[in-house]
Amino acid sequence: MGLFDRLRGNRRTGSSRQQLGRDLAHLRAWAGQRRGVEAYVEPRTSVTPTTVVLVAHDGEWTRRRLDGPRSAYQLGRELGIPVYDVALVGYPRRMREYTSRQAAQRRARGLD
Repeated sequence: MGLFDRLRGNRRTGSSRQQLGRDLAHLRAWAGQRRGVEAYVEPRTSVTPTTVVLVAHDGEWTRRRLDGPRSAYQLGRELGIPVYDVALVGYPRRMREYTSRQAAQRRARGLD
């Protein structure tokens, strides 16, 4: 760990590497079980690390953190899916519609 990592509080421990491995495994499995999957890279902020959102053809989605944008593009090549920068293209409409449908279903069941 370098000096600047200590100042930022950005420590890469064995457990965080293990979590990254679990996140990648989740993304691979999720994409393999759905069709029409696209990846949307969300940039790192002062509060959150770089994340990627996978969106299926019907708008179902999942989000996991990655080491950085490079990892997202590498994952896209590995899975054969397109990768977009969400800051440039935004989120797909089908994702927002899916989220709205899910919220409406939860309200109808009295869960919200």
